[in-house]
Amino acid sequence: MQKLLFNDRDNFRVQALFLGEDINLQTLKNYVCLATMPLMVSVGKHGCAVLLNYGAVVLFNLEPVEKVAFLTKLSSQVSGTFADPETEEVEVHLKVAESERAKEGKILLHEFSIERLQIVADILAKSVVLSHYETSLATVFDQIEPFAASLQRENRGRRQSRELVRQLGTTLLVQHKIVGRVEIIDKPELLWESPQLENLYLRLEDEYEIRERHYALERKLELITQTAQTVLEFMQHSSSQRVEWYVVILIVVEILLSLYDIIFKS
Repeated sequence: MQKLLFNDRDNFRVQALFLGEDINLQTLKNYVCLATMPLMVSVGKHGCAVLLNYGAVVLFNLEPVEKVAFLTKLSSQVSGTFADPETEEVEVHLKVAESERAKEGKILLHEFSIERLQIVADILAKSVVLSHYETSLATVFDQIEPFAASLQRENRGRRQSRELVRQLGTTLLVQHKIVGRVEIIDKPELLWESPQLENLYLRLEDEYEIRERHYALERKLELITQTAQTVLEFMQHSSSQRVEWYVVILIVVEILLSLYDIIFKS
């Protein structure tokens, strides 16, 4: 039997935050565990939170003071903290007579079971991660455009080369995060134990356009990677050509010196 929360309420607010690169769940202490996969703990008087090890946390029914206290305490477990964490808020409503889905900026549920709230947390966490990297890649796109334009010029220096390598590293890290750790388009393990919630998951996934946004990010990552690699190859080719010319010039100079010795010193 599924355990129910918030029995005295018919709606509450939920906030998802992408706090940093990682949350160390192994050292988390002094919290009552309500569920695992993903981890849900009791917070404050009447609230709870779902924590994801890839750096996201989803808060349910927390008062502002409780939220600040919880995030302050949690900060010691977060590594690679973001200065301006991506956030997303939504209201969850109890609607037994309607189908479970997202509607007009609200999420409608038949009951406030732990499993349903874990599904909501999974979707919202993925959404804030996608929002974070959508913003990051928009910035990278602005930076990569001058490099693409530099293919028409000859003054491509070492500084550009280092910057391109950095951009390549950034895109690889993003790919590792959204594919390897967050597993954006993978269904949560919870659905193996609660397959009856799959329709809810699919409706929310569709409403928040999780797959579409993930594929759009992948296309941008691929374009950035291809652009950076192409410019680097051109730069390396130009460098090798310069080395070849230096060698040719040295050979010519050596020949001229030899001729000078032959003609004028013989």
